[in-house]
Amino acid sequence: MKNKFEKRSYNFEVRADENESIITGRPILYNSRTELNLFDEIIDSGALNKSDLSDVRFLVNHDTSKIPLARSRQNDNSSTMNLIVDEKGLSISVKLDTENNSDARALYSAVKRGDISGMSFMFSINGVKWENLSSDRPVRHITDIGKVVEVSAVTFPAYEETEINARNREILEIARNSDELNLLKAKIMLF
Repeated sequence: MKNKFEKRSYNFEVRADENESIITGRPILYNSRTELNLFDEIIDSGALNKSDLSDVRFLVNHDTSKIPLARSRQNDNSSTMNLIVDEKGLSISVKLDTENNSDARALYSAVKRGDISGMSFMFSINGVKWENLSSDRPVRHITDIGKVVEVSAVTFPAYEETEINARNREILEIARNSDELNLLKAKIMLF
């Protein structure tokens, strides 16, 4: 079954280095509660331990129609983005080609001015657990992120209502009516 990817946008600190056209930020933060449409979500510590970070692109506003501004390939020397998984989550360091790329120059300027202050990421989920399912505001813990395919600097660093909300309702209903078969179905629907 083909993985379905989800997006999350947060208001994280993004910084521009004056000397080298480098942008740093933290697109994934562990143990931080995020309010989604029908439930809250927390990415648990260690959710990135087994994640596939082998090929991650850096975009602006998840715009896949544009050329990526950077890319991490196995975090090797040819990568223009460095990924660091630590006790807080995932941080990035991006070396932008502001000399030859007008989009990189515009982004660097917007981050430097503070006009873009958030980050987002696109990912698949391998493991979840729920708490307080019978409450008005249950919490979904993401325990295992399968693959991170993209991180973005975003204009609006808050979760936007997209088609994911429709799936969120289905996932929540399955979890509320849970037995082992329904929990398995809920996990499958995440992909």
